[in-house]
Amino acid sequence: MIDPRAIVDVGAELGSGVAVGPWSYIGAGVTIGDGCHIGPHAIVKGPTKIGERNRIFQFASVGEDTPALAYGGEPTALRIGNDNVIREGVTIHRGMLKDRGVTVIGDNNLLMAYVHVGHDCEVGDRVIMANNASLAGHVTVGDGANIGGYSGIVQFRTVGAYTHVAAFSYVIKDVPAFVTALGNPAQAVGLNVEGMRRRKAAPEVIAALRRAYKVVYRRGHTVSEACAALEVDAVRCPEVAAFLASIRASKHGIVRPRRGALGTA
Repeated sequence: MIDPRAIVDVGAELGSGVAVGPWSYIGAGVTIGDGCHIGPHAIVKGPTKIGERNRIFQFASVGEDTPALAYGGEPTALRIGNDNVIREGVTIHRGMLKDRGVTVIGDNNLLMAYVHVGHDCEVGDRVIMANNASLAGHVTVGDGANIGGYSGIVQFRTVGAYTHVAAFSYVIKDVPAFVTALGNPAQAVGLNVEGMRRRKAAPEVIAALRRAYKVVYRRGHTVSEACAALEVDAVRCPEVAAFLASIRASKHGIVRPRRGALGTA
């Protein structure tokens, strides 16, 4: 399963059934779980721990040092879960000690060609990042988020669970859970209703989130006033509770509609 033209460091640990293609490099401190497939011309450096049944395609660079000027060569890590697809030319950098010191990728994610995940990012489960989407350092992406091609998220921002960031968007504020953001800079344009339907969300859940969206974005409330108004619905509906929690957790402000526009819920 290991092509003779591949280079596998003696300090790497490969599980059963791992395939490594020609001209790939697996460095010291790399652990790769059972059933993974590493394509040709891929680079995996450590300290990196990769779970089971992941597929890493050609020319991907996984576990490299961050180019951030504050990085001083200290030992940091990358952790990748199970059943991820990491397509051609993807770059994923390890963390640095000035933050959490580790970059984390969850399970069942699809990172399409030339996606970039910067140092100290945390990507949840079932996330889709389309071609050339990029996360700067310290970005958090919630479960089930969908990030369109050529979009960029600036450092320290949060893209909430089950959100949709449209292609070519530039995100400089946090995106609350279930919200769709679009534009440069990205603005709230409604809920990710299509994403919820694909995940078979109940109609009453979608209706509750529509009401919650209107409280935040259409009633003229301040953020604190809107949060207070949502507390009762949050007790009744876990999805509204997640929406509310993502707003309250924001440290950089949330995306807003374009001035004079209300967006569609």
